Amino acid sequence: MKICIEESNHVGFYFEAIQHMSGSCGDLVSYKDEKLTNFDVVSEIKQHVDMHGGDDSCCALAVNKEKFRSIKTKDDETMLHGLSFSAPKIRLLRGLTIEGSQAMKVLDFAAFSKPEFDLPIFCANFFLNANLSIVVLDLNPLYDVTIQRDYKEKYYMKLMSLGQKYAELLPWGGKITSESLRFFSPIVIWSMLNSSKYKHDVLFSAFMDYFQTWLELMDQAVEETDALKILGNCEAQHKYLTWRAEKDPGHPILKRLIGEKRAKDLLRHFLFEGVDTLGTRTFLDYFPEYGCKDGSINQKRSIIGKSYETRPWDAKGKFIGNELG
Repeated sequence: MKICIEESNHVGFYFEAIQHMSGSCGDLVSYKDEKLTNFDVVSEIKQHVDMHGGDDSCCALAVNKEKFRSIKTKDDETMLHGLSFSAPKIRLLRGLTIEGSQAMKVLDFAAFSKPEFDLPIFCANFFLNANLSIVVLDLNPLYDVTIQRDYKEKYYMKLMSLGQKYAELLPWGGKITSESLRFFSPIVIWSMLNSSKYKHDVLFSAFMDYFQTWLELMDQAVEETDALKILGNCEAQHKYLTWRAEKDPGHPILKRLIGEKRAKDLLRHFLFEGVDTLGTRTFLDYFPEYGCKDGSINQKRSIIGKSYETRPWDAKGKFIGNELG
C-alpha cells in the first residue's frame, strides 16, 4: 500500500495545543511531549492495512475538499484547518481543528466505514478554553444499542473493561439528552476536565486506546455481501449524519466564527459528508417529533425533555437509564 501524502500529522495539533493554554494553565507552557505531537493518523491506518493484506490502493486525501483545508474566520485571528481521507474499508476519515485564539481550541475527528461494514463510528470531540476541557470520545454505535442488543454484544461487551477504566479516570460530565444518547455507546467518555498535565496525559492515553481499538475492529471486519444489510448500514449511517448535521453542538461556535452559510456548508459537506449522498430521507423523516406546524425543524436540543446526569450504563454495559429517575 502506498501512502499518498506527507501532510498527515493532523490530530497531533490538539495534544500540542492543550499544553499551551493561558490563564490558570500557565505552568504548563513549557511542557512538551513528543507522543502528543508526533501521532500520524494516516500512517497508523496504513500500518493496519498493510498488516492485513491491503492492496496497492492509497489512503487517499480527499482532493475535492480543498476549500476546507484552511478557513479564515470573521475575526481574522482564528483559523480552521480540515483534512479528510479514504482507505480500503474507510469511507471517510476527517479532522477539523480550530486554532489561533488563546481562549479556544477545538478538535473534531471522526472515522466512518464504508456501508459494506457495520463498524461503529470513531468520534473524538475536544473543546478547550483557558480553564476547561470538554471531551466526547466514543465508538458511536451504528445502531441504537439500547434496542439492538445483538449489535451491543458484537462490538461492545468485550470493550467494557476499557470503558470502565476511563470512566473512572474521566468522570461523567453532566446532562446528556435522551435524543443524543441513542448515538452513544456504553463505553462513551463524556467529561469536563480542569486543565492539568496529568489529565491531559490520561486523555491522550484514552484517545490512543480508543483509536487503536477502532482500528483493530476495522482489521477484523468482514465485508457484507447481503444487499439488504448493506442498505441497512447505509441508512443507519445516513441517519447519524443527518442528526449530527442538524443538531451538532458545535454549530453555534462555527456560526459565530464563519457565519451561518459557511457553517452549514462545513457541517454538510465536510464534517458530516454523506448526508446529501448516502440517502434521501430528511431530518424530519427520521425525527418527526422535531417538526413544527409550519414544517420547519424545532431548534430545541431535546423534545422529550429527559436527560442523564450520571452514566446511564453499569459496568457490564447494561442500560440503567430508566432506573435513574
